[in-house]
Amino acid sequence: MPIVHQKCRYALMAVCGVGAVMASVPAHAQMPAPDPYNIVTVQSENDSIAHTDRNYSAGIRLGWTTPNVDSKGNSYLPEALVNLDNEIWGEGRQRLSLDISDSIFTPKNTNAVTPDPKDRPYAGVMLGSAFLLHDTLTSRSLIGISLGVLGPSSRAEDIQNGFHDLIRDPEALGWGHQIKDMPIGQVFIGRTLRYELTSNPGSGVDVDVLPSASAGAGSLRDYAQAGLQFRIGQGLQSDFGTTRIRPGLSGSDAYTPNRDFVWYFFAGVDGQAIAWDATLDGNPIHTGAHVSRQPFVGEIEAGIAVIYHGVRVTYTHVAQTPEFYGQRGGLFQFGSLAASVRF
Repeated sequence: MPIVHQKCRYALMAVCGVGAVMASVPAHAQMPAPDPYNIVTVQSENDSIAHTDRNYSAGIRLGWTTPNVDSKGNSYLPEALVNLDNEIWGEGRQRLSLDISDSIFTPKNTNAVTPDPKDRPYAGVMLGSAFLLHDTLTSRSLIGISLGVLGPSSRAEDIQNGFHDLIRDPEALGWGHQIKDMPIGQVFIGRTLRYELTSNPGSGVDVDVLPSASAGAGSLRDYAQAGLQFRIGQGLQSDFGTTRIRPGLSGSDAYTPNRDFVWYFFAGVDGQAIAWDATLDGNPIHTGAHVSRQPFVGEIEAGIAVIYHGVRVTYTHVAQTPEFYGQRGGLFQFGSLAASVRF
């Protein structure tokens, strides 16, 4: 086995071990408040905030999250699913979160009809995802599955160039060389914990820390991730951090405001060990564009979240280390903006 693959394998095992440790929380954890509201989220991620149009060029997502109880105060989800979930994570409240997303990847020079074979390949990924959320007062656990397609059928070319036409920007010319169609099946598991760092939470400005661990496997990406986020503000118990399009460090779409006006600033770091990434490694069936993937990727992020009368708006700025050998331009930066409404 190549040394790089061995190192990546060991790193995956190590981070999964962190996740296993974090999974051991008290069986009688306190239940969060009942929440009979649905949540709809619209999200856009783009590197234009850094005045670039390369690598992870853009992502868009639409999500819907169910209540954790119905109108009678009972679990919103089928009893058999609730029982199974409680067997895995211990006692808690469950929600189902569904979303559809499209992610767009391009090389640095989008004016070239024939892209540089040493730069990131053109690729588009369209996914439909379902996540089962399990909440206690101090933890959020997720199990999820994603199905979709990588390649021309994702319509990434139409989305990017259609938007460029709308804002009168030049079209990306190399989409004819994008990674060929392949079906995507992906599974995900993750957990985020919340630790209060102030002695009397809710009495003023609070501080907390959110350690997390997650892993995903499938035809799109095999990876493990560990992260840590610090927050300062008021109403921190309303959520488990801001949302991002995965595999970004994400607290997910669900939130339950504990005051009329919630606000916080945050900063965090995460690291990923990656054994496979189809947007870099290419289609394993069809020969075509691919580059040599970095086995480890790190991110730093910072931003702000506001919840006002149930409407949540968040912004996250991300700086990411290179994802492939030969990637130029230093840390790659992009922004993530999300808005959610409860009804």
